[in-house]
Amino acid sequence: MDRTVILEADGSGERLDVFVARRCPGLSRSNVQRLIREGGVSVGDPPLSGRAGQRLERGDRVAVRMPVEEPPALRPEPAPLTIVYEDDDLLVVDKPAGMTVHPAAGLPAGQAGVRRGTLAAALLAYRPELSGVGGPERPGIVHRLDRDTSGLLVVAKNEAARAALARQWKERQVEKGYVALVQGCLEPPEGVIDAPIGRDTRHRQRMAVVEGGRAASTTYRVRQVLASGPEGTDRCSLVDIRPLTGRTHQIRVHLAAIGHPVVGDRVYGRASPVLKRQFLHAYRLAFRHPVDGRPLEFESPLPEDLREALARLE
Repeated sequence: MDRTVILEADGSGERLDVFVARRCPGLSRSNVQRLIREGGVSVGDPPLSGRAGQRLERGDRVAVRMPVEEPPALRPEPAPLTIVYEDDDLLVVDKPAGMTVHPAAGLPAGQAGVRRGTLAAALLAYRPELSGVGGPERPGIVHRLDRDTSGLLVVAKNEAARAALARQWKERQVEKGYVALVQGCLEPPEGVIDAPIGRDTRHRQRMAVVEGGRAASTTYRVRQVLASGPEGTDRCSLVDIRPLTGRTHQIRVHLAAIGHPVVGDRVYGRASPVLKRQFLHAYRLAFRHPVDGRPLEFESPLPEDLREALARLE
């Protein structure tokens, strides 16, 4: 099984194999050269098979036929789950930090991804009937949280509930509340961050505020300013966050973009001496029941590692 990726040369004079390896992080240069030899890379319109040493001109259209390994079937893996709520149609889980929600699907050949220890596998062990809800890699899962973000997550137990819940997420009818500890003192203490988010053009595995990205909006309100930050001199702020849209890494990207990255965020900020992961917790979810429409609201307290980090800073 293959998928074709279309790239546009962003400069002149670069070798084809170097360009493809740079723009496709999942492929090493030797993998790219083999792909070129096998006719998997073409240049131009109409497309002609490329050569590894071929020099590109700005604007050249490069088509890369990337091999995709079919992932093995997701297997149930019993694991402790904190179930906040459950009925015949849905359940609400309090996900711990360090647990990936679902396996990464459609990875290029040779690129490793998380296959074990996922929330999806734990859910299958807890409720095997979820295997028929949604995609095979995402049994009943309606939305997701980053691996190192803890907090509340909704799972549908049948296809009708999944479709109804997905519609609420798509139409922005769900109220999501996060708490974050960020570097510095936010001014003003309340505000809205409106900035489009897309793939980082320099680091393709990251997101960034980019011109032409997807519209994204995040509101924030400072709860508390701590006189001493995790580096001993910097102040930091405990902030209530409400994302109005649902872009990948939205909260982390927006806060970093305004100069206040989440404490402990190794991707968009820096590591913290008081915390092994980013200080970000999905503490609140409010939505309507997918079957009877009644309002549902759930809250999750700060996990122990975040409470301990706050205590050390205070």
